[in-house]
Amino acid sequence: MAYASGKFALGVCDYCGQSFKLGDLQKNWKGFKVCPQDYEPKEPQLEPLKYKGDAIALFEPRPDRSEPMDVYVGIVGDMAFSSVGMQPAPVGKPISALGQVGKVTVTTS
Repeated sequence: MAYASGKFALGVCDYCGQSFKLGDLQKNWKGFKVCPQDYEPKEPQLEPLKYKGDAIALFEPRPDRSEPMDVYVGIVGDMAFSSVGMQPAPVGKPISALGQVGKVTVTTS
């Protein structure tokens, strides 16, 4: 099929409806043939974001340390709601715990 392509060929702008030379009309991102005054480029917000992927692996990972660790647990009877009448409850002895990965040892003194 043959199409007109000479310098006298005319085309109609799809937005404003005026006649222009066919070579002056531009196809916009929606597929319409428009005149230079009605041409608008595609907005960058309409483009999909580039997905880079999730970083899952760690760089130069190291194993966990397996040394004993002392943890302060609190004081016996040390609760926010414990009281004797209108007075706070007396403070008991501190509790400490010793633990390792794989097994738990609790020592009360």
